[in-house]
Amino acid sequence: MKTMFEVIRRPLVTEKTTVQKETIRTLAFEVHRDATKPEIKKAVEKLFSVKVDQVRVANMPGKLRRQGRYQGHRPDWKKAYVLLKEGEKMIEFHEAI
Repeated sequence: MKTMFEVIRRPLVTEKTTVQKETIRTLAFEVHRDATKPEIKKAVEKLFSVKVDQVRVANMPGKLRRQGRYQGHRPDWKKAYVLLKEGEKMIEFHEAI
């Protein structure tokens, strides 16, 4: 059993996720590769004290990176889109500069 801090790695703060957050009440997180939808839902509800309506996940493939003649591969990762229930207060994230 993973703890809620192991399940949710970090929030994803991009232009696309900010628009989704404001319009369709959806948050995006980078989550553990082995995390399931019920684990993600439970971790978000416990960590942020909100009610979750729906969880969607997407497996993101790692990218090939090169520097000169050397190449490497970034690791694969998993993204979760969490839809909050109606009437729930939206979570605010602040990026450290």
